[in-house]
Amino acid sequence: MYELIIIGGGPAGIAAGVYASRKQLKTLFITKEWGGQSTVSPDIQNWIGTPSLSGAALADTLKAHLHTYADGFVDISDKALATNIEKNDGGFRVTLENGTTHDTLSILIASGSRRRQLSASGADIFEHKGLTYCASCDGPLFAGQDVAVIGGGNAGFETAAQLLAYTKSVTLLQHGPTFKADPVTVAKVLAHPNMRGITEANTTEVFGEKFVSGLRYRNQTGEIVELPVTGIFIEIGMLPNTDFAKNVVALDTYGRIEIDPWTQKTTTPGIWAAGDCTNVKYHQNNISAGDGVRALEDIYVTLRTK
Repeated sequence: MYELIIIGGGPAGIAAGVYASRKQLKTLFITKEWGGQSTVSPDIQNWIGTPSLSGAALADTLKAHLHTYADGFVDISDKALATNIEKNDGGFRVTLENGTTHDTLSILIASGSRRRQLSASGADIFEHKGLTYCASCDGPLFAGQDVAVIGGGNAGFETAAQLLAYTKSVTLLQHGPTFKADPVTVAKVLAHPNMRGITEANTTEVFGEKFVSGLRYRNQTGEIVELPVTGIFIEIGMLPNTDFAKNVVALDTYGRIEIDPWTQKTTTPGIWAAGDCTNVKYHQNNISAGDGVRALEDIYVTLRTK
């Protein structure tokens, strides 16, 4: 039986894995992919300590860091997907997609989340060619340009506020009749002279040649309107990767794992969670890594001193 199983190969899971090895916890590390959501970004400029690197390079460095310290303490299963967690005598049993099972005293879920994809025509073609799902990662690349934000919730308006610091203009499109963000946020962001918000705008197409040059949306009268922009930022929600854990931990209405942010503990003793799969405010690589470290510190104290 393992002392700990870590599920997820993004910054949260890998940070926890490094700490687990340093603290000599007998651990199984399970991931299908390395690096998390940022692997698709061509240029990450906010990973602390490294001014600029690609998402693929970030994944490689995270993987190398864990492998450097793993020997003897952390077993790595890096082509595996956890499909179920259940309680058993003395701990938990984790089932993988190939049917194998592993028993453990404790679990850290760091399975991350995935962006809800824009379904408009051309969106898949121009992803990372002007269309992006991460303003914090890619926003500065669009300095001095006209850009659009799709999504009228708090995340959309917060993205717009960030982009207004360096873009020429921001147009925010909300598919429904009203913005979903907090009214004070809406009022403050829309007050900016370079900001425009449009409701009842259903994005139908993203177009361009090698890179995005604009989008088309259907307005409230059914008319198709063309908006020339060179950057499109999608903020239409996240889908946490938590289905495999829904029977053992409490999830919020969005499917995120409910945790105590002081310790990263879930509602189930013996299970912790960290990173984008949890219900904390703000999801970033650096935050996720810190969450993973906090979780591992609490796991170690719980396993070895209580």
